[in-house]
Amino acid sequence: MRHMCQVAAATAALLLSSCGGSKTPFSNNGPAVEPPTSPKAATSGCTSILTGTPAFTDYTGQTPGVCHYITPADLPKPAASSVANYSTLVPRRSGQLPSVPAGFKVQLYATGFSNSRLIATAPNGDIFVSDSGGNAVRVLHGVNIDGSVQAVTTFASGLNYPFGIAFYPSGVNPQYVYIANTDSVVRFAYQNGDTTARGAAQVIIPSLPAGGHSTRTLALTSDNRLLVSVGSNSNITDTDTDPSETNRADILAYTPDGTFLKQYATGLRNAVGLTTDNSGNVWVSVNERDGLGDNLPPDFVTRITEGGFYGWPWYYIGANPDPRLPTSRPELAGRSIVPDVLLQPHAAPLQIGFYAGTAFPSIYQGDLFVACHGSWNRSVRGGYEILRLVLVNGQPSGYFEDFVTGFVNSDATVWGRPVGLTVGSDGALYFSDDGSNSVWRVTYTG
Repeated sequence: MRHMCQVAAATAALLLSSCGGSKTPFSNNGPAVEPPTSPKAATSGCTSILTGTPAFTDYTGQTPGVCHYITPADLPKPAASSVANYSTLVPRRSGQLPSVPAGFKVQLYATGFSNSRLIATAPNGDIFVSDSGGNAVRVLHGVNIDGSVQAVTTFASGLNYPFGIAFYPSGVNPQYVYIANTDSVVRFAYQNGDTTARGAAQVIIPSLPAGGHSTRTLALTSDNRLLVSVGSNSNITDTDTDPSETNRADILAYTPDGTFLKQYATGLRNAVGLTTDNSGNVWVSVNERDGLGDNLPPDFVTRITEGGFYGWPWYYIGANPDPRLPTSRPELAGRSIVPDVLLQPHAAPLQIGFYAGTAFPSIYQGDLFVACHGSWNRSVRGGYEILRLVLVNGQPSGYFEDFVTGFVNSDATVWGRPVGLTVGSDGALYFSDDGSNSVWRVTYTG
């Protein structure tokens, strides 16, 4: 198996550090903004790099600009158990803001939601927000001079824990907005600029497995298949004998009218983030299993191979067996695919999105951003941040950066938990957090 430190030759020639050290200083002046003619390196924008064991950090080591590189060779041995360390949510202090890299600015865009979760940008620039706790989808329109929203409307209500949102067909003139409830998928007729639904919901997929992991995310492939992610019902179980896991820990494929086609990919314990790139590759973020210790196994982001198997419940990060299962299913070991980018264990990566704008410096363009909701079973909190995955020529380098941090207070209480993100038509990065029930706006000011 190819070691993740062996990146493509063109990329390897650009690396600014080897894969063996711990922390390498780069610059004390924030992310280096390269001239447009400078080739992008796997470590572009990094102010320091952590590799090997030091790459496993918690909130005390998260600072914008710090990059990490974790490989399968860095994984510790399984522990007998892990701790329960649920976050204590506290109100955001007046004026308290997340931390962003030098040259960037973060502003409070909108607040007052019941449970702000996944978000999506409409072709006209409106921001759609799944307000899951309110069983509604809201539309955020416009930006005031102070960075706040101009208007908020309710697009649809009476939903059932809505989460994923997708516009169909892709392009500038979609005809429908698809919304994933926890147990179904519905769609509403839509024309550019609609801020309220123009008709009743049409049920497309009447029944999805309910309970357990409750989030359902949507994406459309380049050949117009509707993908729906459905997380597992449990942390770990023998799926051969547990009927509650039927069509779970999978990505399911349907036609746009809701006809079931196939299991698109399997063995993904909880694939929450789901999107596609310009080449048609499907990408997911995955919340891995719990109970094997603070630093095992890593959560991850990866491109998905159609028909691919990613290990759960029998294996993790390739052919590493889960010691808690009585049967190892050895015939699956060689099929278990190693993910592209390993993240902090228990960071809980949720929505993912490519930066397709031009307002950020060139080293950020085309990179993949990840909203991490944060850990609940790690002795010291991890996650609670927005990550940037560095891509070189569209390929994952394995490096990821702590991009937006500061949601955990010095006493380990928590005021914000990132969930959703999207790039606005203005080139800003918008993200939701269900701790303060807000949507934030990140811009580059130089």
